[in-house]
Amino acid sequence: MAVPPADGSDPGVTSSETTHDPQTASPRRWLLLGLLVALLLAATAADVWLMTTRGAEVVGVEGDAEETQAEREAVMSQTRQFLLRVGTFGPDELEEGRLSEHRANVSEVITPSFRTSFERQVVAAEQLVAQAGVTRSAEVFSTGVTTIDSDSATALVAGAFVDSYEGRRGGLQPQEPVPLRWEVSLVKTGGEWLVDDFTPVTGEEAP
Repeated sequence: MAVPPADGSDPGVTSSETTHDPQTASPRRWLLLGLLVALLLAATAADVWLMTTRGAEVVGVEGDAEETQAEREAVMSQTRQFLLRVGTFGPDELEEGRLSEHRANVSEVITPSFRTSFERQVVAAEQLVAQAGVTRSAEVFSTGVTTIDSDSATALVAGAFVDSYEGRRGGLQPQEPVPLRWEVSLVKTGGEWLVDDFTPVTGEEAP
């Protein structure tokens, strides 16, 4: 007859003691924490991107989803055109000290009220071209609609301007790109979206 152990344990059950090495467990905890933080940052970045490009506040726009999306696309397209046209000019367009083609191109995408302000500001660009022979090009990185209703909208656009100067040995020498982010206000006039104003949103002055 078997005699049970004095501590009352079942002799038919085999148990093993599990040991935890704090020096081994600690790096694993930090690795797991790092992975969780990385996933959180990636999710946050994706949310910000979606909010910027897709999270427009639609107010009072009649029609189905396709019509609403078409309006948003029209706003983004005009915003893109505005930045490209404002940021594209050079000596080839200069006529008697005026950037006539540049003025006409920009005027096509802005309201008459905003054109008055633009006509005052473009003089600085004309002086830059005439005196330094600068050529400016523009690039659009992204656009997004933040608010839109039946006759007004606000959009964000990110891009860069690149100025180039004539080198001593000929050929244009591009300078460092100047990044920018603008908040652009648009109004719908005669069935067409036109830019009515813009404001830099990163602290830089408007070129």
